[in-house]
Amino acid sequence: MAATIVTALAVAALCALLRHKLDRPGRSARELLGGRVRLTALWNRGGAFGIPLKAGALAAVSVGILAALVLWAGRSLWTALVLGGGGANLWERARYGKVYDYLQFPRAPGRLKRYVYNLADLAIFAGALGLVLSAFRRR
Repeated sequence: MAATIVTALAVAALCALLRHKLDRPGRSARELLGGRVRLTALWNRGGAFGIPLKAGALAAVSVGILAALVLWAGRSLWTALVLGGGGANLWERARYGKVYDYLQFPRAPGRLKRYVYNLADLAIFAGALGLVLSAFRRR
C-alpha cells in the first residue's frame, strides 16, 4: 500500500507543480503537437464536464469516491493514478474553490474537443480505465 500512496502523492505533486508553472498572468493560448493540443487557461468552478454541483457537495462526493476506491480497488498503479489525480483536484477545490484546467484537444471527436482538462483529469481517466480493464482481465 505504501507504493500506491507514494505514487499517488507524486502524481498529485506533479499536477500541482504543472498548475503552478502554467498559471501565469498574461499567458495566452498556445498550440502544441501540430494543433492536436492547445494550452488554454481556465479556472473551473464546476465538476467534470460541467456537472452543476456546488463546491461543498463536489468535495464530499470526491472524498467518498476516493475512500471507496481505496477500500475496493486496493493497491495498484491504476488506484494510485485515480487517487493522485482526484487528490490534486480536491486540494485545488479546497484551497481555491475551483480547479485550474489548461489542456484542450481541438481534434478530439464530438463534444470532447470543447472541454478543457488538466493533468489530474487525465490521471483519473487513465487510472479508471486501467481499473475497469484489469477487472475484466480477472474474470
